[in-house]
Amino acid sequence: MPGLPRLPFDRPDVLEISPGFGELRSRAPITRVTTAMGDEAWLVTGYEEIRQVFGDDRFGRSHPDPPSAARLSNNALLGGPTGDYATERSVHTQMRRLLSPAFSARRMRNLSDRVGALTGRLLDGLAEQGPPADLHAGLSLPLPIQVICELLGVPYEDRDRFRAMAEAMTDLRHPERSAAAQMEMNTYTYDIVKAKRDHPAEDVYSDLANAALPEDDVARIAGGLLFAGHETTVNQIDYGVLLFLRDPAQRDALRSYPSLLDGAVEEIMRVASPSEHGLVRYAHEDVEVAGVRIRAGELVMLSTPAANRDERVYPDPDSFDIRRRDPLPHVGFGHGPHHCLGASLARVELRAVFGSLFARFPTLALAVPYEELRAHTDRLAGGFDTLPVMW
Repeated sequence: MPGLPRLPFDRPDVLEISPGFGELRSRAPITRVTTAMGDEAWLVTGYEEIRQVFGDDRFGRSHPDPPSAARLSNNALLGGPTGDYATERSVHTQMRRLLSPAFSARRMRNLSDRVGALTGRLLDGLAEQGPPADLHAGLSLPLPIQVICELLGVPYEDRDRFRAMAEAMTDLRHPERSAAAQMEMNTYTYDIVKAKRDHPAEDVYSDLANAALPEDDVARIAGGLLFAGHETTVNQIDYGVLLFLRDPAQRDALRSYPSLLDGAVEEIMRVASPSEHGLVRYAHEDVEVAGVRIRAGELVMLSTPAANRDERVYPDPDSFDIRRRDPLPHVGFGHGPHHCLGASLARVELRAVFGSLFARFPTLALAVPYEELRAHTDRLAGGFDTLPVMW
């Protein structure tokens, strides 16, 4: 529609979110926009407003008529509606009931020693190689992959295979490619799940093997767990490192005061925004949010990066401050019934990395000018292919 702001917005700095989000929020925390597909949508940039949508079961990922639904992007994974409109809520409830124990904070804490050992081994490898080094290839990428393989029960030797699928799934330009990769990922992971029925182990796919869910849902959940279980954490590590390297005073504070680690992890999750793609929701009936009437079937884009920088909630919201003590938690992991199941796992991995990286390499710095870093704009998750560092 002519006159509406059009996504995606211009983003001149890879560590800052587009100014367009804040400009729109200053006028209204929920506003009409045009998506990259030319469809109309509601954009939610306000903190309280995004929490309200997350917590309201009148919003969902499915649509009663998917071919007619407005789309956010060309991506098959998160660009438009997914799931069955009639069963979405029950499947979501069953999935969380089944998987929540496997991803409980207690179980994740029990993993911390193992994750710490893996991190130490990767840092040893970087030290042996010597500077300059690619932190992405040497730490950010292999750590989440190895951890999720062990947790789910996926063969680590398959990492190049499923990593290629995951990268293709994030394609924003070729919907056929992302759809084919998603199907390939679901088929690959479902074969592993089926094998667990005869040969169960202490892993999440064994828990999923006998779930009372349709096969298509089990395959979709299994594929989604492997994709989301490593893709987003890879980028959070890279972006977290960059946030510290851009502000060495924060790096030195963390080295001097290890008690700041937990706050640093939460601040990374609040500020680091590898992707501005947004989360898709559809109104399943007419809903009013912040005085805005959203009609049944309309598309809503949830911008968690924008909500995490809402000046009505966070003083000086664009600054990265590991001593920040805000009364309200960030929404980097969602909220309410849609709070990310893997949040505790991501925290364990981020604590392992940032609790040891700067202690091991106190003079860590970029090996290339910051301005030369190029983030992906053609992928759902954004991120970098390399992160050259020296020490």
